[in-house]
Parts: sequence; C-alpha cells; structure tokens
Amino acid sequence: MEVKINREIRQYTESMFFGLSMRQFFFSLMAIGVAVGLYFLLKLYVGMETVSWMCILGAVPFAAMGFINYHGMTAEQFVWAWLKSEILEPRQLKFESINLYYELLKEKLAAKEKEVYKTHDEIDPKRPEDGQGEVQDS
Repeated sequence: MEVKINREIRQYTESMFFGLSMRQFFFSLMAIGVAVGLYFLLKLYVGMETVSWMCILGAVPFAAMGFINYHGMTAEQFVWAWLKSEILEPRQLKFESINLYYELLKEKLAAKEKEVYKTHDEIDPKRPEDGQGEVQDS
C-alpha cells in the first residue's frame, strides 16, 4: 500500500466531492447555475452561438474564484488587495536619497568650511591688496 504525501504540507487540500475541495465544488456549482440561468434567459433573444459564448463568459469568473490561488491568496482576496492598492489607496511613491554619513557629519563639515574661509580671508602681509603695490622678492 502506498500513501502519497505532498512535499509542501501547506498545499494540502481535502477532496470532498469528485476530487474537488469544498470551495472548488461550491464555485463550480455556482458557475453551472449561472451558465444555465443565462442560457434560459437569453435563448429567446439571441442566436445559439451567441448564447453559448455568453454562458461561457458568465460562468468563467465563478469557476475562477474556486480554483485560482495567487501568493497564498484566494481569488477574492487577490481582487480585494488589487482594488485596495490600485484604486482605493493610490499613491505616488517619491524617492529621496538620504546620505546618512553626510547628515551625521554636517556640523563638522560646516565648521571646517568656515575655518577654511577664515584662513583665506586673512590678509597675507606679503600679498598686495586690491592690486596695490607689487610683491617684493626677498
């Protein structure tokens, strides 16, 4: 006797009806119900081929809700997360780089810069001021 065990235990789903989980079975019944309802509702107004396409298009969302999983979320959880992130709470992300090293040393750099400017502003006795006189060589 051989027993199959999933490699990933979190992906285990219990089969209830026809090899489907309860969720898949429920949404499959809903898809069939929608398709049959659309058939009887539209067969008097449009042709058979159009009715068949309408039934398919009407049933697909319900069937997909039972079978789709994306990043561990069911289809309705994914749709809600997408609506919330894209429509209900849209925001524009703005990138501003922060140089942490510069922020920490800003005061010391400013003090050093002032010191450098002070030394340049002092008058050198050998240097002529405003073009007056010439520098004498010794």
